[in-house]
Amino acid sequence: MHHPSEKHERHKGRRYADRHPGHAGKGSGHFAAGFGGGGRGFRMGRKLGSGDLQLVILALLAEKPRHGYEIIKEFEERSNGFYGPSPGMVYPALTYLEEIGHATVETEGTKKLYRITEAGTAHLAANRGTVDAILEQLARIGGKMARVREAFAGDEASDEGRMTDELRAARRQLKAVLIDKLGAPPAEQTRIAQILQHAADTIRGK
Repeated sequence: MHHPSEKHERHKGRRYADRHPGHAGKGSGHFAAGFGGGGRGFRMGRKLGSGDLQLVILALLAEKPRHGYEIIKEFEERSNGFYGPSPGMVYPALTYLEEIGHATVETEGTKKLYRITEAGTAHLAANRGTVDAILEQLARIGGKMARVREAFAGDEASDEGRMTDELRAARRQLKAVLIDKLGAPPAEQTRIAQILQHAADTIRGK
């Protein structure tokens, strides 16, 4: 995965934070959710708001100091590739957290290493319920997508022997579409997940 240089993104993030205090981290990434936590609630396809993105970043920094690209990678790993905020979301959020005293940054060559501060730790503790709900939902949605992939990576030869030609053809078409969509933007993957869930419920007779 290719990311812009941290120096460029940090400069861009500082300019964004200067113009939009309190809204750093807002971007085009989408997050599929349906939970409530800390007074917040999300619907399928809604964006992960700037405040929630900042909270999750603080939670990741509380685990250990991280570089910006490591934070992006951690989002992707925890959601099994389902959700990955862009550098244009993460670096402005990091800049804002530094400016309000919730994080510090130190230079390591051309890279920036971010750490949570005492003030950031206190803010995180006050909003722990929201953070845990977001992380749990990231893992749940990512798990569903992983199970979909696994379902189509099994022994097709033995399975297809028990299928009609019509069902076999439908399965192959669905598999081809899902493989084609694996690298789709989060919003599109959200739409696909909704369709698959509805189809599964219909097949079960719900």
